[in-house]
Amino acid sequence: MSAPWLSLIGLGEDGADALTPAARALVAQASLIVGGARHLAMIEAPAERLQWPSPLTDAIPRILAQRGRPTVVLASGDPFFYGVGNLIGRHVARDEIFCVPAPSAFSLAAARLKWSQQDCALLSLHGRAFERVTPHLQPRARIIALSWDESTPARLARHLVERGMGGSRLYVLERLGGAEERVRDARADAFALNDIAPLNTVALEVEADGDAAVIPLAPGLPDDWFEHDGQLTKRDIRAVTLSALAPRKGEVLWDIGAGAGSIAIEWMLSDISCRAIAIERDAARAARITRNALSLGVPDLSVVIGEAPQALAELETPQAIFIGGGGDEATLAAAWSALPRFGRIVVNAVTIETQALLTDAYREKGGELLHLQFAHGRPIGRFHALDPAMAVTQWRATKR
Repeated sequence: MSAPWLSLIGLGEDGADALTPAARALVAQASLIVGGARHLAMIEAPAERLQWPSPLTDAIPRILAQRGRPTVVLASGDPFFYGVGNLIGRHVARDEIFCVPAPSAFSLAAARLKWSQQDCALLSLHGRAFERVTPHLQPRARIIALSWDESTPARLARHLVERGMGGSRLYVLERLGGAEERVRDARADAFALNDIAPLNTVALEVEADGDAAVIPLAPGLPDDWFEHDGQLTKRDIRAVTLSALAPRKGEVLWDIGAGAGSIAIEWMLSDISCRAIAIERDAARAARITRNALSLGVPDLSVVIGEAPQALAELETPQAIFIGGGGDEATLAAAWSALPRFGRIVVNAVTIETQALLTDAYREKGGELLHLQFAHGRPIGRFHALDPAMAVTQWRATKR
């Protein structure tokens, strides 16, 4: 087992004054101290200093060159809570790292507001897409988010108003843990706080109107929530399809012939760790998928413009595959080949030709073959009738 040579030390707004004697000793003994300009200015020590470059990964070779010599990396609060700890941990073995965390901004915000952290959604909008907050905007939800800068609170207020949640309350917590700490609050629809410090955390208590645009926790979003040109897996079929795909934490989906991207988007909405790759040959539709992903709070959806099966060659291995855009024999074969053992595939077909392919696949590989059809009520003069939608044949299977 290697001895720890790399120390990750968390700093609050009080800087070195709040460090424990052990943390002070680590700083004093270091031959190299790495950190942001603000953190480096808080520390007095004779060691060589390295300010984080952009991107941060450019500092990794220099840090690794220190192996065996005492080295300190400074971070805000808890280095392993939306901090640099994850980056360092990908390159340095666990038993070579010693961590001295300070209270995180989440802990300090919850303490000031008297909220239980386990009942809050804890997010970072610093260095991450703002749209990530959207799926968390649920009625009565409490959210604590690290801001990108002083503009984040007002942007959150506007976003809440646009989604029918103007009655929500925002708490802006600035310079937490420092001598200039300040906590202010306002309703989203009356937000007028100014002179906000760039270093701030925002806490939300969500209040949603009856017609607010709340993203449901079950699959099957309304069709009109997606921008589309008709190439869309409709709501009822989509709900059944997502159930068959059975997303699990951290899995990757290929959505082949993605159309409006609805399957990939709802796959990612099922859990923050789920990822998806939407493969679409039409560039206009691919751009539409990106817009839909941003609108519905999954900005990290990967969109590949290309035609299957050629476009599948270099993609990350999926745990599940959906084919809904006119799959052919070559695409079906390539998809099945790409699946690892116990991977799942779901294919929807409306044409006789594709249905024949699915019948053959069912005969050769097993799984389930389903006939799905929904009918919706519509007026006929003074009466109403059920108008059947186009039937869908669905093949679903697990690779053994």
